[in-house]
Amino acid sequence: MKLESLNFFDRVYEVAKLIPFGKVTSYGAIANYLGAKRSARMVGYAMNGSHGKEVPAHRVVNRKGLLTGKHHFDGTNLMQQLLESEGIVVIDNHIQNLEKVFWDPMKEL
Repeated sequence: MKLESLNFFDRVYEVAKLIPFGKVTSYGAIANYLGAKRSARMVGYAMNGSHGKEVPAHRVVNRKGLLTGKHHFDGTNLMQQLLESEGIVVIDNHIQNLEKVFWDPMKEL
């Protein structure tokens, strides 16, 4: 499937589906990969609308590794629990060792 033929949200979802188990990326990294460097907030809106689309939205965090989208997940700490089930350490809503678990689509795709 060619990304160019999809709308922005669907392009975001296709990139997010490629984030490997045990890795995270940022809203800005996805936006940058899609050629929309200043559209990190739009990537966030897309993640918010990804329910039911089999998109691993829990793997998308802000550039500092904060779980800024956690309130969009059902349950008290579902986003954190999903990340921890993949071996990612989260303390106070902040991913530890971000540089080790960060996946940059510009470098990986």
